[in-house]
Amino acid sequence: MDHPNVVVLFGATGDLARRKLIPGLLRLFEARLIPDVRVIGTSLEELSPGEFDAVARAACEEFGKGEVTDERWAPFSQRLRYVPTAAGPHALATLVTECEAELGPVEDVRRLHYLSVPPRAALDVIHELGEAGLVERSRIIMEKPFGTDLETAKSLNHEVHQVFTEDQVFRIDHFLGKEAAQNILAFRFANGLFEPIWNRNFIDHVQIDVPETLGLEGRTAFYESTGAFRDMVVTHLMQVLAFMAMEPPTSLAPGPIGDEKLKVFRSMRPIEPTNVVRGQYGGYRGKESVADDSDTETFVALKVEIDNWRWAGVPFFLRTGKKLAEGARIISIAFKEPPLTMFPSGSNAGTQGPDHLTFDLADQSKMSLSFYGKRPGPGMKLEKLSMQFATVDTHASGSVLEAYERLIHDAMRGDHTLFTSAAGIEALWEKSEALISTPPPVRGYAPGSWGPNAIHQLIAPHAWRLPFERTWRDPNTQGG
Repeated sequence: MDHPNVVVLFGATGDLARRKLIPGLLRLFEARLIPDVRVIGTSLEELSPGEFDAVARAACEEFGKGEVTDERWAPFSQRLRYVPTAAGPHALATLVTECEAELGPVEDVRRLHYLSVPPRAALDVIHELGEAGLVERSRIIMEKPFGTDLETAKSLNHEVHQVFTEDQVFRIDHFLGKEAAQNILAFRFANGLFEPIWNRNFIDHVQIDVPETLGLEGRTAFYESTGAFRDMVVTHLMQVLAFMAMEPPTSLAPGPIGDEKLKVFRSMRPIEPTNVVRGQYGGYRGKESVADDSDTETFVALKVEIDNWRWAGVPFFLRTGKKLAEGARIISIAFKEPPLTMFPSGSNAGTQGPDHLTFDLADQSKMSLSFYGKRPGPGMKLEKLSMQFATVDTHASGSVLEAYERLIHDAMRGDHTLFTSAAGIEALWEKSEALISTPPPVRGYAPGSWGPNAIHQLIAPHAWRLPFERTWRDPNTQGG
């Protein structure tokens, strides 16, 4: 880190701050990735600095790693400050100035404003920062969603740009903070084995599958104004798709990577409502803030087509939803099958589907390459085999940063690689206009299932990879 930093955490007593942000800042501090830092919490709660210290420590004890002893907590505690929102923007500015003087010289100190607030409050915070004179030497991290359609996204970006320039704005996508998402870039562009076949000539179709087992208890009011498509697809799954599909950038710098992601979005065909399945789990209606005839989707699956030289004719299937059978974050690439007529009947050639390359986007990521091989013994009997790799098996697995930790660190350094641009968000909303204006009907599905039955017609003649027939190999099992 080239500069000291003052982090202003808006919504400092909220759920995201307690679960991810405060424990993440403690981890970054202890890893000496942000040694010169002051963290200012601010929220609607009228807390004293000591009370906020207790809230922060409790968050790290519950959601952080390892025991939080007095000795461990003391160095980080000394860097915590608090000011209630009711004190006004000038009280915040005074506290920021005091912290900068501690870190000085002032011109070397950078400010990071993290807006862990509801979308409707984000613009109020941005204008408050402008009023307080806290824009210079600043970067802001904004949480999703970034608008709800093209018009609102343009309006939001326009208003943000009245106060902050685009290079100061970091629109967060915690999926791309994961080590596995960056591993896609390394895997694609550093290996002569795979980059030559990363195109329509060799790849049959791609699946990006992010089922969740959690429901929407306590979040129904938010979800009624968004739904699964706005909440997950535009902000998360499409960003993963861009890493999968983009052309080689001129370098792995933020600018060239952002340019190539934007080209993917602009090459997408408009999303047709006939290529979308919307679902709602049983029991969602009638909950708090949910009407008995609610049309909000808690599940969405769709087919995306990219009309460029590399991907023309290769469908990308995306699926995500709440209260599904498993929680997972999977990218699965199906390769085209060769002619199999040379193999005798009964050999099992082709009977277990095409060869697949699978990425598991867990924090400790995994990759698997499946293929056919001959079963030992007489005759030509084939079986599906796989080669697997897991980050946890490497000597550096302890260095893996969680998504929010990496993204906070990148924003402090001004690295936009894993963040979403205004132009990218607007391009995605533009491609979604037909779906938003005339969405297909919501279909019911049972909690604990894989979604509405119509998902099988959507992907036909292919099949969904999840649920897996085979489990990931356990490295602790002998011969696994």
